[in-house]
Amino acid sequence: MKNPLLGAAPVARFGDLLAAEWIKMRSLRSTYWVLVLSAVVAIAINVNAVHADLPYIDQPPPPTHDTPPFKYDPLHRGMNDIAAAIMALAAAAFGAITVFGEYATGMIRTTLAAVPDRRAVVMAKVVPVTAITFLLGATASVTSFFTTNAMLASRHVGLSIHDPGCLRAVAAYALIVPVSGLIGLAFGAVLRHATASIIGVVGLLFIVPMLFGGDRYRPLKEIGNHLPMAARSRLGLNPDSYTTLGAYPGTITGAWIALAAWAAVSVALAVTVVRRRDV
Repeated sequence: MKNPLLGAAPVARFGDLLAAEWIKMRSLRSTYWVLVLSAVVAIAINVNAVHADLPYIDQPPPPTHDTPPFKYDPLHRGMNDIAAAIMALAAAAFGAITVFGEYATGMIRTTLAAVPDRRAVVMAKVVPVTAITFLLGATASVTSFFTTNAMLASRHVGLSIHDPGCLRAVAAYALIVPVSGLIGLAFGAVLRHATASIIGVVGLLFIVPMLFGGDRYRPLKEIGNHLPMAARSRLGLNPDSYTTLGAYPGTITGAWIALAAWAAVSVALAVTVVRRRDV
């Protein structure tokens, strides 16, 4: 029976949930170091790739009947897939641990007892995960682009952000990080286990694309074009270079839709699973 002197218990507002999630995430200091380190490593990989190319730019190989004249592609080298994969994996692990960490410790029972609205609880995780990982991706993307092209300015092969495809490539390089973070959050909600969640993320981001690569079977290739990392590669393609994505490349519009769809489906899946499953 309620004590009339105390009155009704205050209802937690969404801002209160965000503050609580921020406190939880801020306490994961090792995770933050991993995120920061992934951004630093990604930038270093991109800068090193361009630095290693400088001698070849100064003395390009002569064209033959099998190869076209040498034309350097700063987008392909200065914002490469390996660096993007490192950031995507770190973001996915971060997204996953924000969910499975509470289930592993049992703290989720306390959270849901205090806030019965499970959808609000999940969305309170989605917002900071998206914001933090987007900041990570944007920092690495912008820094990589401007640093590598500043290095190439003296060779007269650098690009400006206003050149065709550059702004799109920088945006896609930044957005693949929060998209991966939300995919990891969904895996954490579905599997509720650290090892299983990380294996699931690695499988989706890096193993599954191998099953849908190649140019022999068009239906498989078109499915592969809509996987997260493939969509990022399509958006990062320099329209003024010899670099290609093989036969049956995806469209720019389709790649944007794919990234948005992966983020939306991941959030919807996490909300649905948390609402319908018992703790």
